Amino acid sequence: MPVTPDALAHAEDLADFVAASPSSYHAAAEVARRLEDAGFERLAEEDAWDVTPGGRYVVVRDGAAIAWTIPTDAVATTPAHVFGAHTDSPGFKLKPQPTTGSKGWLQAAVEVYGGPLLNSWLDRELRLAGRLALADGRVVLADTGAMLRLPQLAVHLDREANTGLALDKQYQTQPVWGVGDPSQADILAELAESAGVSASDIRGYDVVIADTARGAVFGKDDAFFASGRLDDLASVHAGVVALAGPSTGSGTQEGAGSGTQEGAGSGTQEGAGSGTQEGAGSGTQEGAPLAILAAFDHEELGSNSRSGAAGPFLEDILGRIYDALGADASERRRALSMSWCLSSDVGHSVHPNYAHKHDPVVQPVLGSGPILKLNANQRYATDAVGSAAWRRWCESADVTTQEFVSNNTVPCGSTIGPITATRLGIRTVDVGIPILSMHSARELAGVSDLHDLARVAGAFFAG
Repeated sequence: MPVTPDALAHAEDLADFVAASPSSYHAAAEVARRLEDAGFERLAEEDAWDVTPGGRYVVVRDGAAIAWTIPTDAVATTPAHVFGAHTDSPGFKLKPQPTTGSKGWLQAAVEVYGGPLLNSWLDRELRLAGRLALADGRVVLADTGAMLRLPQLAVHLDREANTGLALDKQYQTQPVWGVGDPSQADILAELAESAGVSASDIRGYDVVIADTARGAVFGKDDAFFASGRLDDLASVHAGVVALAGPSTGSGTQEGAGSGTQEGAGSGTQEGAGSGTQEGAGSGTQEGAPLAILAAFDHEELGSNSRSGAAGPFLEDILGRIYDALGADASERRRALSMSWCLSSDVGHSVHPNYAHKHDPVVQPVLGSGPILKLNANQRYATDAVGSAAWRRWCESADVTTQEFVSNNTVPCGSTIGPITATRLGIRTVDVGIPILSMHSARELAGVSDLHDLARVAGAFFAG
């Protein structure tokens, strides 16, 4: 099926988003910038808030961002529809005393972050990016642009390179960034210069390495999109696009899950999320929900941080929203019992060269729609009721969906989904897009899938 002009435009905008988001801190800032441009009000956690029905708001905590819209008819028991994703990606993080080197080379001392495909980082132009904490209490973002490289050993010096390349995580992953004497150089000075501050003012830093290559559309009929950090900036971007849409949360959006449409999560529908069903999503909801984008940090490390899904960030925001709506403890629990979370993260497309690694029957492929992720051992939070709701949101957005399940001999990872469901008790569905080269420095997605995920997110936000 040909890729539509809208899908191509979405991919190009995603390329811009990824380029502006070399670190989780940059990603959170870019989420806020885009939403502020769309009319959202930036709030600081330390301030008192005046959030009201009809308002659109965004808050940044470290490398995470949460944004939301409040329908004009919201009440104390209005449920929330949370689209969850994460801002961090596997790679490398700058160590303390980061300037190193030997044999006339300047190198950066880095630590492996998460579970990257190490060899995919070889022979690429890389950048340092992150945040710098300064002596005067300010925190600024830094981005050096192309500066480093992990050069591979020539095949003449490693005749086994094409039969069994294995990199030592300590000694063979330290990139070069110049030539000279390490005692006379300071990589932090390069970071400081990129941020327009003095290196002597730096008191702390959280800095990662990122690929500099821009995302690109290619392949037959422009079917493919390759980029760094699609895991999980593809989902964060889809959520931003959906939330910033002019009809998001209005309850009057045409087609995508509107408050009057017969479809996913409607107040009169019999089925998943219905007002008459016994169990998940039951209640008497009318109109649109609170539409919330939760872009967490540190998912690649297990989400255990103040800005991760296992931390209190989303719970804190929900508490303050419902306080503003006048909800007491009982009303807040009633609202959450009717709420939903779509945990959106990438999943594996069937690989044509390694088909035996996938389930022999359930084999999603790029370009055939977003995926519904299922796992018998609750590594994903999806259940039968959530599956039905997801399919209705997809139908509402006129989007085809696929399923993903792991081969029994190749256990899958997990996501923020089970964590969010456990922490808040919100019924959660794990979804995403299929990709190849997951955790590579440059991953591969389907152009149409990226756009379709944003369309379903719009249906989900509209309720």
